[in-house]
Amino acid sequence: MAQGREQEIFPPSLAGNAGLSVRWVQGFPKQNVHFVNDDTICYPCGNYVIFINIETKKKTVLQCINGIVGVVATNIPCEVVAFSDRRLKPIIHIYNFPGLTRRTKLKGNVLLDYTLLSFSYCGTYLASYSSLPEFELAVWNWESNVILCKKSQPGVDVSQMSFSPMNWHQLCLSSPSTVSVWTIEKNNQEHYLKEKLIKLPLEDGTFFNETDMLFPQSLPTDPIYGPVLPLSAIAGLVGEEAETFRPKDDLYSSLHPTKHCWTPTSDLYVGCEEGHLLLINGETLKVTVLHKIEQMPLAEDVPQHISPITIVYQKEGVLASGIDGFIYSLTVKDSSHYKVEKFLEVESPVEHLMFSPSYKMLLIQTEKGSVYIYTFGEEPTLDNVLDACDGKFQAIDFITPGNKHFMTLTYSGEVCVWWLEDCTCASKIYLNTTATTLACCPSSLSAAVGSVDGCIHFLDVHVAESPRVVHKAFLSQSPVQHLIYDQQGIYLLVGTSEGNIFVIDAKPSSLFQILGFTEVNKDILQISTVSLLETDIVEVMALSLLPEMERSRLEIFTLPKILPQVSASVTDERGRLIDTLIHKYVCAVEHTLSSAVLDFQSKQIYGFCNQVPYICTYLISEKEHKGVCFLKPYQKVQSKHYGPGVLYLSSHGMWLLTIAKCGILCIRDAHTLETFARSRSHSHQGHGIQSVRISMDGQSILVNGKDDGTLVFLKWKRLGGQLASEIFDHCQQLLTSLRSTMEEENNYISTENIFPNLEDESECTISESKLSIDSYQEELVSTTNKEKISWIQQKNQEAIKKEVNQFSQKRKQIKSGIKALAKIVLNMMEENGKVDNIAKLDQQEFCLDLEELERLHDESGEEVAKIRKDAEMHNLGKRYLTELIKEECWDSMAVKGRALKCFHIPYVIENFPMKARTAEELVELKRVMQQKKIEAECLKLRKKIVEDQSATKLAKRHHDEDDEEEEEDKIESGTNLPNYLLGSLSSDFGVDTSLLSSQLELHSREEKINQIVLLKDIIYKVKTAFNKEFDAAYRQKEFEIARVKERNIRIKEIISDLELEEKVWQPDFEDCEKPERTLVVENHEGTDARHRGLMDMMGGVLEVKKEDILRMVIPQPTFMIKPDALWTEEERKHFKDYEKKVKELNEEKDKYRKSLEAELKKLQNLIQESTQNFDEHLKRLFEKKVKAEMVVNQEELKINNLIFSLLLDEELNCREMFLNNYFMRKQEEKSETSEAIRKSREDLDMYKENYDNLLAEDKVLDRSFKKEFPEIPNHQVEILYKLFKRRPRIQKQKAQADITSIVPFGEQSGASKSSKDTFAQLMKGMEELDNINNMPEGLDPSVWSHFCITRRAKVENEHKVKQKAAGLMEMTAFLRKRVEEDEKVQQEIERVLQELILLQEDKVKFQLNLTIQILLKQGQVELENFQQTLEYPDAILINRTIIEDLNSVIRTQGQKKVDSMMKSKEVHKGIYQIEWDHKKMEMEMEDLNQKAWDIQMLFFSRDRQKYLNEPNYETLIAIQIGIMEQTINVIDKTHKKNVENCKKILKNLGKVSNQKDVANYTLSCNLREELVAVSERKDICNVIGTKLTCEKIAKERYTNMMQRQKLTSIAKEQAGQIAVLEAELERLRMKTFPALTKM
Repeated sequence: MAQGREQEIFPPSLAGNAGLSVRWVQGFPKQNVHFVNDDTICYPCGNYVIFINIETKKKTVLQCINGIVGVVATNIPCEVVAFSDRRLKPIIHIYNFPGLTRRTKLKGNVLLDYTLLSFSYCGTYLASYSSLPEFELAVWNWESNVILCKKSQPGVDVSQMSFSPMNWHQLCLSSPSTVSVWTIEKNNQEHYLKEKLIKLPLEDGTFFNETDMLFPQSLPTDPIYGPVLPLSAIAGLVGEEAETFRPKDDLYSSLHPTKHCWTPTSDLYVGCEEGHLLLINGETLKVTVLHKIEQMPLAEDVPQHISPITIVYQKEGVLASGIDGFIYSLTVKDSSHYKVEKFLEVESPVEHLMFSPSYKMLLIQTEKGSVYIYTFGEEPTLDNVLDACDGKFQAIDFITPGNKHFMTLTYSGEVCVWWLEDCTCASKIYLNTTATTLACCPSSLSAAVGSVDGCIHFLDVHVAESPRVVHKAFLSQSPVQHLIYDQQGIYLLVGTSEGNIFVIDAKPSSLFQILGFTEVNKDILQISTVSLLETDIVEVMALSLLPEMERSRLEIFTLPKILPQVSASVTDERGRLIDTLIHKYVCAVEHTLSSAVLDFQSKQIYGFCNQVPYICTYLISEKEHKGVCFLKPYQKVQSKHYGPGVLYLSSHGMWLLTIAKCGILCIRDAHTLETFARSRSHSHQGHGIQSVRISMDGQSILVNGKDDGTLVFLKWKRLGGQLASEIFDHCQQLLTSLRSTMEEENNYISTENIFPNLEDESECTISESKLSIDSYQEELVSTTNKEKISWIQQKNQEAIKKEVNQFSQKRKQIKSGIKALAKIVLNMMEENGKVDNIAKLDQQEFCLDLEELERLHDESGEEVAKIRKDAEMHNLGKRYLTELIKEECWDSMAVKGRALKCFHIPYVIENFPMKARTAEELVELKRVMQQKKIEAECLKLRKKIVEDQSATKLAKRHHDEDDEEEEEDKIESGTNLPNYLLGSLSSDFGVDTSLLSSQLELHSREEKINQIVLLKDIIYKVKTAFNKEFDAAYRQKEFEIARVKERNIRIKEIISDLELEEKVWQPDFEDCEKPERTLVVENHEGTDARHRGLMDMMGGVLEVKKEDILRMVIPQPTFMIKPDALWTEEERKHFKDYEKKVKELNEEKDKYRKSLEAELKKLQNLIQESTQNFDEHLKRLFEKKVKAEMVVNQEELKINNLIFSLLLDEELNCREMFLNNYFMRKQEEKSETSEAIRKSREDLDMYKENYDNLLAEDKVLDRSFKKEFPEIPNHQVEILYKLFKRRPRIQKQKAQADITSIVPFGEQSGASKSSKDTFAQLMKGMEELDNINNMPEGLDPSVWSHFCITRRAKVENEHKVKQKAAGLMEMTAFLRKRVEEDEKVQQEIERVLQELILLQEDKVKFQLNLTIQILLKQGQVELENFQQTLEYPDAILINRTIIEDLNSVIRTQGQKKVDSMMKSKEVHKGIYQIEWDHKKMEMEMEDLNQKAWDIQMLFFSRDRQKYLNEPNYETLIAIQIGIMEQTINVIDKTHKKNVENCKKILKNLGKVSNQKDVANYTLSCNLREELVAVSERKDICNVIGTKLTCEKIAKERYTNMMQRQKLTSIAKEQAGQIAVLEAELERLRMKTFPALTKM
């Protein structure tokens, strides 16, 4: 494998002959793969560009010296490769292939990165596109290393860029949302980029008819509310954003392009995410949505919609690929339909398709990175050129001894075995698990793979072509992070994320026995081992980080080589290695280390500092110590890396390998730490190197990148002397000592069926056991059948089972005691349930597990606290919201909103809630009122001045008339505007409206704003006036309710005395009348125990009145118990007195009852009368409220009209500002186009002059030919003249027609020939014509030589003329385009000016046509639906009474006229009847005369005669029609033939134009050289004329100084004159100014 670029750095010391070189690079494409030629493809990978020969699969590497490779592009005709580097201010490098020598280097102004590169199919042009911040498209001439043109489009990310294969002037850029076609226009040596954006259809494939939002043509007109403006003006936009502004509702999602490709006709096919295929015309840019032809029946294997990831052009259609792994052939039948067929099936989704230059092969690149080549032919073949791995390399390692094979591991568990020589894949195996690390055993051909689930997979790799998994060990549940074998392959050390290091026997013969584990700190960074031949121990060191203390922890322990035989005595029951037996001790470093390894002599530690760029050594104390031993740096050297690094030791321990984030590998001497070899295999952009592996003999080094996915194989380019001999001797010694062990272990591992079944090994099963012991321990021991457990869990369970068996008797005793105690507690709970509630204990008191009880209490307490906190936060939020609402709607109101109800009628009156006016509003109101008063005073003064002047002139003649006018003026000035002109009834509320301006005078913006302020003040005053009356009514109701309550007290007493069952009507305020009651809890709403007891026990009173007449009863005498016959006289006398008293008492009661009834009726009437009077007052207040609301609404309507007019005025101003800005931009664009036209014409005239001179020189050469040979005969001159006109024929390739038939774009190599190649071929043909054999007979050789020189000069001149002619045509076309652009800009300017004129007219109409508000009485003028005319340009306002009087007069006069007309109607009726009869007879006579004349003058044509005479008239007409159709067909065919001929001529002219372009480029190069010569001569001339220039400058300065002095003197004189004039002006002004003194 070859390498294109190497970078070697040799330090001054120890460099010797050591040097590293890249042997090969393995990586898989993340970008698109490109063809370099028919046999080679290339793609970027990390710091390299990898080239692959399709036939031999041989790879070639080109290294980027500046770091990681960015984007790559290839030019197939020139066989060059361009790529960018990723660094600050990147560079584009262009290399030749296959030589891989740098052709040129392009430096632009890009700051960060290039995202796209693309070569043109013909010519030496390269397009580049950069990322942020520039987003710059640039077109280069890469051969001359210049930027032809560039343009920036900020914020636009482009996903694909390509030149048109047939025309390098066209360039297509596509992104996920847009497609644009750029045209490169050329004018002599200047190039320009012009963009045309493609309007894409909507997502459903339809087109949206977008209206012109900038200059809309069909906006509705509104005669009432003024002009309707565009949405940009309504939005207030005046800048460039107004041109592209669209409302949110008008934004529609368009199709999302994925890929595009060109056609031979310079059209574009575009594939979209939605499954649509678009065809874009290259000239008109018209978009056509191609529809799929529905096949009947539908094929099951063809999807309904294809969302192409990539497309590539083929003849009559495209090839497209989707996410389903199929490649489909889309054949375009016509300009609107295509047919879908399956073309090829690939294993995974296809990401990129590309045809080879000869179109005989199709490159297929999958999403994973694999590359296939499909070869067309009679028997098509599909070859896998590059089989990608499933992801980047996670780990790498050599298979012992490291000279033939190595292994790689991916994160998905794919293990590959590779040949070291050429990096071809020998075999693959999939572990179907997430893998983390890999290690190969030095003592056997086996390897170990760690996984995330904590398993170790052991592989047999003695046959590299067929590796197999022979064993699987499940260590723990935590992921495996580190796998490392010691140098002799005795032990395998496994580090997990939990901080456990497992020790496994590395020999397959021991079935990879797990010997034990030891615990270290979590998050192990690195594990280092030392295993020497002369010792019987293996030393292990683990590095971990203590981030909280900013220290590093080193834990070192020793494993004896006889550990497999004594493992049982070194470990405890749970498999943990005993620290004292393995001599484990801990060291610490005061600073953090990213890596540390143990020296082979075990006397020092190498550490890579994490925060500083140093490599340090730390000496290990040989004395035994307890606790943590702190190490201090012994030796410190700069690492010359940046970022955290990793250290490795070679197999003999003499070399120290260092890697870091910078991507540089350094090999140092382990004793002096000096670097003797260095290689930059990766870069910091890819986050440097992830891992490095060195073979046992030190000859091979594998370097794996972290994020760039690149694996680099380094070989020693120069390694000799002591460096090579030391490691070679150690390797031989180590292999010799391991030879027997390797043979035994390899033989053992190669034997089939010696390892147990992987399922039985990985699934440890423990039978279910029923032990009559404690349930907690029983659950730990008994597991379900076939449960997969780890080794460490198995050890724990075995230890627990052993403990259970050991203490079974004691556990039984404890369990029986617990059962007895449980019975006692149950009995106590039963007894507790039978006692009284006072003596009963809680259920919790019987809980014996106090800890569990406390835990439950804590949990319940936490839950309650959480619920309480949530409720408190919820309530707090509600209270906060309540306070906000109260503050906004209640506290902030100066006048609270409340209602007032009538007593007897359903009237509800509400007041006006009002907020207090702010200080700013009061200041603004004061300013406006002051301004209005000043204006009123000024108006009075102006009127007075005018009246005084008129009075002095006409005092004698019109003294009486002036007095009357003054009185009328005084009357008018004292009165306000009438209500119908004022537009509201606000004056009825006593509000002063004298400061209001008339509605007919509100023209300016300031007047409208002042009017709004005054109207708001009027509304405030109206509301305040009504609220005062409302408050008075409210207080009156309070008084009425209080008086009713007082009267009801007496009424209740009367009702109780009269023992009536009537209910007392007691009015009260409702909540709407007193809304503050909803915010406060009143006392009566609470519980009043005293009042309730009084009402319940004593009826609400403390004592009963004894004087109550109605309750008085005269007691009966005691003798009335006896019969009447037994009464005595005395008793009878007493009885009569008793009856008399009873009668008097009853009469008194009747009188008192009647008086009470009368009093009751009087009180009720008084209450009724007073409440009804209040209701009548409220009715009047209600009418006033309606009127107040009417006034408020009227004023608010005026305010709204004024605000609308202000808004419309602002919109008009915004529209005007936008049009002015747009006009200014168009004027600038017009000046630019005019300047471009002027410059183009000057260039064209100059170029045409040169062309005419060159053409004249060519004609002079032709005419002066015979004069060049005056000494030879005339017949020889004629022969030479014929030879002078003869030109060589350029040979064309015979295979061009065959290639054109295969390649749709023709032969690219022929299309890319420059004028230099054509001219060189012409000169080569001239050399054949100049041969002496072609010399005529009898001609002198000197004459022939002179003739050849003359003919060659003629040919060169003709070639220059052709180039000049092509350039002239190109410049003419360029000038024509600039003129067209200038005309378009001029049309835009005229359009803007017209729009400005119309806008100004609308603005003037809007300012003059005011919207006023007029009060009309209801019923006087009633119209429906505004169907009347809304424009009254000639209308005036007059009083209605005048119209009514005039109408009455008109009606009276009209009635008289009607009566006279009825009389005259009867008289004229008979006259009209007679006249009608007379006219009827005259008309009948005229009709008869006309008919007679028509009969006489009847015309009879030949066609009518033929129709009447010819029997087969229809057959004759059909023959004539057939003849005419044949004639039309002949004319149509002739027209089509002429059109085809014109198209051919146009095509040929296009080819000629391309040739002329190439010739023009040659002239541009020559012109550059001439310009250099001219500039040199100008410099010489400037040097010579320096002295004269200095004298000239001195004279000019003297002249300017004298002129300045003269102007200064003139200015002083004029300043004096101006001061005199200003004083005179001030005197005259003060003379005419009125004096405002008090009279």
